[in-house]
Amino acid sequence: MTRILTSLDQIQRRARDLLPPAVYHYVEGGKEGERTVAANARAFDRVLFSPKVAAGVTDPVVATTVLGREIAMPVIIAPTGYVRIVHPDGELAAARAAARAGIPIAISTLSAEPVDAVTAANSEAWFQLYMIGGREGARFSMDRAREAGCRVLIVTVDVAAVTPHDRSSRRIPARLTPASALGLLPEIWNRPRWLLSLLRGGLVMSAPNAPLKADGSAMVLQEAGRLLTAAPPNWEDLAWIRSQWDGPMVVKGVLRIDDAMRAIDIGADAISVSNHGGKVLDGTPAALSVLPEIVDAVDGRLEVLLDGGVRRGADVVRACALGAKAVLIGRAYLWGLACRGESGVSEVLDLFRWSMTATLSQLGCPSIAAVDRSWLRPLPEPHDWNDFGVESEACAR
Repeated sequence: MTRILTSLDQIQRRARDLLPPAVYHYVEGGKEGERTVAANARAFDRVLFSPKVAAGVTDPVVATTVLGREIAMPVIIAPTGYVRIVHPDGELAAARAAARAGIPIAISTLSAEPVDAVTAANSEAWFQLYMIGGREGARFSMDRAREAGCRVLIVTVDVAAVTPHDRSSRRIPARLTPASALGLLPEIWNRPRWLLSLLRGGLVMSAPNAPLKADGSAMVLQEAGRLLTAAPPNWEDLAWIRSQWDGPMVVKGVLRIDDAMRAIDIGADAISVSNHGGKVLDGTPAALSVLPEIVDAVDGRLEVLLDGGVRRGADVVRACALGAKAVLIGRAYLWGLACRGESGVSEVLDLFRWSMTATLSQLGCPSIAAVDRSWLRPLPEPHDWNDFGVESEACAR
């Protein structure tokens, strides 16, 4: 594939130019002062490599095995909501690009596409569960995912309340109507390409994988989103979900050793060390900063994934060296989607693979499976990991 987008920084800048500010800030922004967003990215800067020279490694292997299935590289498309507001092809474009790259895509309960349409585009589609509607609602969503052929269930556990954004942006409408379009006019008048693409695709923004309303109709995404914090799961709920799901189960949103231990106790197959990309609580540690201690504590009793702050293939190598089996990416693929739809996502994934391969070659490491902490300089002291003095993009405006 001929690359038109040549770096992730270029892709992000292009996405910002193309998207209305409300949409760009929805993708890029975090909660309140965005200190955790900044810390997530800065944590990777603090992990330094220790390369072996003259090692003769020219074609390192980046394929790996996650939850019993080989994937082409240790990257998974993270579950994200409101994807069609970025590009009308939404999750289906991302699913096709991920399938071409040989990696899974995780589909949110708040996806605007039915889960069976996504599994038709990518047979290795995972399903991410929010407990909208309590256990009965969770059963509805799990049944849909199971019938569609999803093998892996990700249960997100770190959304218990809604805190404000400090970024100034307009509310994203649940459906495009003359009134909602007029409300966005100050932001979209100079974004005709974005507006025309959404008009072409039709912005219904339903939530077909969430439980139905009392009258049997489907919720729109904002209705489902408002119910996220109505019944956040507790550990008894997670044990019940484990009993209802036969395939691999991932608990997403773990930042503490004791929570990782409880995930082992209920029979989870993996955890994702994650602070939700800084989108639910500001002031938590960078996900990467707690990864080593959690990896050491679980000691191979379950697989450990990571999401938060991953922006390039070298970051994936860093995370794997610290013990992650794979990473989940959200913002990076959405930038590509905004720029060029399916092709843009493919180019982002191609850049990740290219960067991982080059990084391993430069390290003299033959494969992503072989990389470990011996390929890194001594790690920072724990109090040095999280630099909350760094201004985020929001703080700098």
